Amino acid sequence: MRLYRDFETVDDLNWQYLPSKSGVDGSPYYDSWPLESEAARRDLDCREDVPFGPTMDEYLDIFPAKQEGAPVHLFIHGGYWRVFSAKDFSFVARELVAQGITVVLNNYSLCPKVTMDEVVRQNRAAVKWLVDHAADFDADPTNITVSGHSAGGHLTAMTTLADWKGEYGLEGNPVRAAFGISGLYDLGPFPYTDLQSHLQLTREQIERNSPVYQVRSPLPPVWLVVGADETPEFHRQSDAFAEALDGAGNPVERVTVEATNHFSVMQGFKDTNSKLFKLIRDACLGWTG
Repeated sequence: MRLYRDFETVDDLNWQYLPSKSGVDGSPYYDSWPLESEAARRDLDCREDVPFGPTMDEYLDIFPAKQEGAPVHLFIHGGYWRVFSAKDFSFVARELVAQGITVVLNNYSLCPKVTMDEVVRQNRAAVKWLVDHAADFDADPTNITVSGHSAGGHLTAMTTLADWKGEYGLEGNPVRAAFGISGLYDLGPFPYTDLQSHLQLTREQIERNSPVYQVRSPLPPVWLVVGADETPEFHRQSDAFAEALDGAGNPVERVTVEATNHFSVMQGFKDTNSKLFKLIRDACLGWTG
């Protein structure tokens, strides 16, 4: 009996989706990132814990660029919708701010404290807050880009796919470009993994919150980035979303970063010569070529 696609057991799917099950040790990265992030908040101009919603979980850490009218880049953290916080990823701001880009990290409630529907809603609300308030910290509310890693890649996609006019009264999509890094765009396999005890996904929630089922056009440009050494399902997830976006006539680029795994791909934020950094920088600043 198959649980999902060609996978027959929970162990098979855990191997694909839980990096520790496939032998990837992420601890050198997620143990060091909080320390690097604390240093970034200390060294940079940082406006911490700015509320954007009604709960204590809903806050922004804002790293303003020195230039007036700077583009805004929102980074959404991962952790399979159940662990980590925005504070653990402040390190992504350092080099982007040096390039004249205002960087914002949003915190959100985690499962199972809230449902996937609520996680998605909070992330969309963070984007709407930026539209309304970016000018308060001398940034450009018409130049907002978004990236996210792992579960954050999923949430990046879901912010891009929001019904911005129907739900928020905006005339256009406030997300000018989006970057999903090792993202998850089809939630279908997760009820058959060890994650389900935290996520408690229903079929209806999967359909509402799987980007592959929600694609329409027009959408802003999307880059889907995956480490070359990630498991086949991580590559398939990005391939499937890229195919759906392209099939609907949307601009999309599928990018593989050589010699990186699910965690080391994030080191690109710290390397101004990395493929990931250059893609995000160029999109934020409107550079081409």
